[in-house]
Amino acid sequence: MSAKKAIFITGGGSGIGRAIALRFAREGWFIGLGDIDSAGMDETSRLVGTGFTYSHKFDVRDRAAWDVALDAFATAAGGRIDVLANNAGIPLGGSLSENTTEEIDRCIDINLKGVFWGAQAVLPHLKKTAPGSALINTASAAGIYGTGGASVYSATKFGVRGMTESLDAEWSEFGIKVASICPSFIDTPLIDHSPNKASNESIRERVAAAGLELTSVDEVADAVWNAVHGDKLHWVVGKTARQISFAARWMPGRVRARSRGLARPLGR
Repeated sequence: MSAKKAIFITGGGSGIGRAIALRFAREGWFIGLGDIDSAGMDETSRLVGTGFTYSHKFDVRDRAAWDVALDAFATAAGGRIDVLANNAGIPLGGSLSENTTEEIDRCIDINLKGVFWGAQAVLPHLKKTAPGSALINTASAAGIYGTGGASVYSATKFGVRGMTESLDAEWSEFGIKVASICPSFIDTPLIDHSPNKASNESIRERVAAAGLELTSVDEVADAVWNAVHGDKLHWVVGKTARQISFAARWMPGRVRARSRGLARPLGR
């Protein structure tokens, strides 16, 4: 088994996944990238440096593809996987009545079922490198308190938090660390997209109208590093996420009012 530690990152072709790759590469780790975006993974690999990454194109919704991807990465990494960053996810906003069946299925399959499949597939690998191995799941501030205008997305992220808590209990006997990262809205090109097919407004416009702060991907990547080496179960990242977490516990009326504001169309 190689002495160099290895992390596999889904959604590694952009955004948070790319930032995680760069953060761990600076610490000398071997980087595995999983994504459906080959060009994005190529760019991440270029930024990390040739010879320090392994890329595998696959869809996290495909359970069998997980086994192929992780086995191939473990071979490339010298027989080990120390961390899985279960990060791949997509946004979905708008009222439930606006969301199509296709959109709902896709969001649940990627954001929730894909995370389950990753955890299930990586367990044998993490047992080999335990104690000290870790599963880090990307949840969201929307998994702390349901976000108005994003019921499906919020439900998937609540699910990720719940799964994290359950696996923390189940995998403690193996010496495997399990944690979630709960960032607020992240400043990536994704938030310039419409939240659903029925909307013409961007997620960025809605976030700005609500007076919410965007969090940098570098701050999230630092949180992943700290989660691998720290002892907390849920890592709340960014000013907005910390405010939501505090208010949900101590000022539920305020966070409820903000959620209702996010659910209203802009200009009302």
